[in-house]
Amino acid sequence: MTQTPSPARFDICAVGNAIVDVLAPCEPAFLEANGLTAGSMQLVDAAQSAALYELMAAGVEASGGSAGNTVAGVGSFGGRAAYVGKVADDQLGGVFAHDVRAAGVYFDVAPLVGGAEAGLGTGRCLINVTPDGQRTMCTFLGAANQLTVADVDAALIGDSALVYLEGYLFDPAPGRAAFEAAAAAAHEAGRKVAITLSDAFVVHRWRAELMDFIATSADVVLANEAELAALFETEDFAAACDRLAPMVEIAAVTRGPDGSVILAGDRRVEVAAFPVDKVVDTTGAGDQYAAGFLLGLARGLELEDAGRLGSLAAAEVIAHWGPRPMVSLEALARAQGLRLG
Repeated sequence: MTQTPSPARFDICAVGNAIVDVLAPCEPAFLEANGLTAGSMQLVDAAQSAALYELMAAGVEASGGSAGNTVAGVGSFGGRAAYVGKVADDQLGGVFAHDVRAAGVYFDVAPLVGGAEAGLGTGRCLINVTPDGQRTMCTFLGAANQLTVADVDAALIGDSALVYLEGYLFDPAPGRAAFEAAAAAAHEAGRKVAITLSDAFVVHRWRAELMDFIATSADVVLANEAELAALFETEDFAAACDRLAPMVEIAAVTRGPDGSVILAGDRRVEVAAFPVDKVVDTTGAGDQYAAGFLLGLARGLELEDAGRLGSLAAAEVIAHWGPRPMVSLEALARAQGLRLG
């Protein structure tokens, strides 16, 4: 008989790449001139990162990383969040740690000592944003790539209602092992495991492995249309949803201005997007949708209520530069009459 888990200290514990974002505006011609695929995320080494940085327009720096953005959103909703990710003992690492803790998130992973000197400084993501708000990302993982099983605190995982795994961390083998350890610790404690597919290029690289992980270790999946299409190698949205639904308890698929579709067994719950006057920067849209949706799940809300929290958070973040909320999502939700649990 499965033991009923005790009340969790945290709503969400996220595991992901600890990254500082560098965002700058660009024209489509800049992407073409530098061989970048619009809307994609690609991994680069330290030299490539430095060279591209020199070519970019003036921009802003902000602590990011997909799962880091999500837990910052959870904190903005008034939720209790924890984060597992690796930074170096350098200036950017200190900035990241300060920012995530300032968002009300528990973060206690030891930094990589000597990482900067070894060419493994705190990870950074160079994000070029075209006038339509689309972001193209080049990521130097650095210390983020050094997250290992040893950094996964089973007690912390077990004290979280829902554990959220960032698909970008599937690229390095040690990160994938950390995924497995976190999922095992969560299930041992009777908790749920969620994974985001993160990027269609990640799915293309690791499709078989991701399918296996989802089937064996995930209870909840988050994806956008492109990632879902890549996972099942079809442009038939309904068919892809029908294939994903039996694999997990719940899935949420975002569709940009068309809102999102939540899958739960035979149920299909459609949630409209919140209106936005002008899309400024789509960086963090999926991350913030995940913040609202997962917080809703962790607190036992109905699927539509959880989806509406996600849509609200996504609408807030795409209306300004940067991947994290600029106002209290909790206050926004209350102003809209949305349930928070």
